[in-house]
Amino acid sequence: MGIIQKQGIQNTIISYIGILIGFLNLILIQPFFLTPEEIGLTRVLFSFSSLVAVFLPLGIGSIIFRYFPKFRNETKGHHGFLGFMLLFPAAGLLVVTVILFSLKGFFISKYIAQSALFTEYYDYVLPLSFLLGLINILTIYASSLFKTSFPALLNDVVGRLLTILVISAYFLHWININQFVFFFVFVYAIQLGCLIIYVFSIERPVFRIDFVMVNKLNIKEMLQYGFLLAFASIAGLGLRYLDAIMIGKYMALSFVGIYTIASFIPAVLEAPLNSIDKIAFSKIANALETNNRKEIEEIYFKSSKYLFLLGGLMFLGININIDSLLGFLPEVYHHGGTVVLIISIGTLFNLASGTNNSLIYTSEHYRVGAFLLIFLVVIAFINNMIFIPLYGIEGAALATAISTILNSLIRFVFIWKKFNLQPYDSKTAMIALLIVICSAVNYLITKFENPVFDIVLRSSFISLIYCTGVYFLNIVPEFHRYIPLINRNSKKE
Repeated sequence: MGIIQKQGIQNTIISYIGILIGFLNLILIQPFFLTPEEIGLTRVLFSFSSLVAVFLPLGIGSIIFRYFPKFRNETKGHHGFLGFMLLFPAAGLLVVTVILFSLKGFFISKYIAQSALFTEYYDYVLPLSFLLGLINILTIYASSLFKTSFPALLNDVVGRLLTILVISAYFLHWININQFVFFFVFVYAIQLGCLIIYVFSIERPVFRIDFVMVNKLNIKEMLQYGFLLAFASIAGLGLRYLDAIMIGKYMALSFVGIYTIASFIPAVLEAPLNSIDKIAFSKIANALETNNRKEIEEIYFKSSKYLFLLGGLMFLGININIDSLLGFLPEVYHHGGTVVLIISIGTLFNLASGTNNSLIYTSEHYRVGAFLLIFLVVIAFINNMIFIPLYGIEGAALATAISTILNSLIRFVFIWKKFNLQPYDSKTAMIALLIVICSAVNYLITKFENPVFDIVLRSSFISLIYCTGVYFLNIVPEFHRYIPLINRNSKKE
């Protein structure tokens, strides 16, 4: 796992720096600099645009992952693949423009009652969608060249820092609400510009399409693959953003803001998976192309164990301290602990399933994965319609968690049956047992009045129990050599 290990570590470090900045932004700045309604506005605008942005490239992102290995040839400029892939967002922009403006009245009618502020800035959906779509395409293209760290730096660090500057300028009354929304969108234009410069710096892109090479492939199959996975990607993002979008339909925009703050906290858990996936997709695609089953097994097995192990520790760190963490925020956000717990349970299940997405969507079984996601987003939509009116933002969290867990379970069974691979063993059960034991021990620890002292003491004690258990249960013996005392003892033996 040389390249995966190196870039996975780099991406994880970048992701956590980004999460730290995101924490500063969403937990320490936005609740004090923006009203819940203004936070809700940015969340719904971004979520809505993200869903549109997935459809805008007409599936070329998925085509890059699956078919770029066939075009790969540095001396021939990859046969003009970059020019070929840019045809898709150009066509997609025309389609999306017609759809968004022809259905403008419909969307506004759905949000005008509870989220009137969003309807005022509906026209920003198209440019933001276009920027997000192109950023995603060029990020995937760079990933296919095994260059993932700089795009991750742009998306996770630079973009968030610029967003903080825009929010601060608004808070200081240097700009008004209209200018705030404009600059909020313009941040992504800056990201796109930097990404374009980067792509030109790592290679000399060839825009002239080698149609001889293109004609050697099954174009019909390629387009079917791209379009189907475009809908699957929309479904995948739907599972991620549908909750916020539907809260804005059923409840006041301020509740979207409260939910945004609460749901960001469990996002820390997803950072390692996102980091590994950025490079694993390309590596698994190449392994499938060369029929390298050993590499596929190694990626799948190790990703499941390491992600569940690390995710378990982070899950504990978040949920044992959630009351103290929320206590630092304005009172309106204090009741988000249940949302955090529910979403983090679903996320932990997803981590334990490893990089199964990469395996399914780069294989010949991509259709099953696509239809599965579309089915699950329908389930999520129905669950949100049922649970949000009943339980409010906790209902949205419950709908999201149910869909995430179902998704993980079905993908696990499918890979087990079709590839004869399943990543779980007795060590998986040991990790789960450790999480349960540490959660139970947490309730025996006295609650201290000083929240900072309580967080430090509680986290240190639970982390000590967890890490000690990991060592004595021999869950990751391959890392024992990195601990000096253990390494010396092993040499004596």
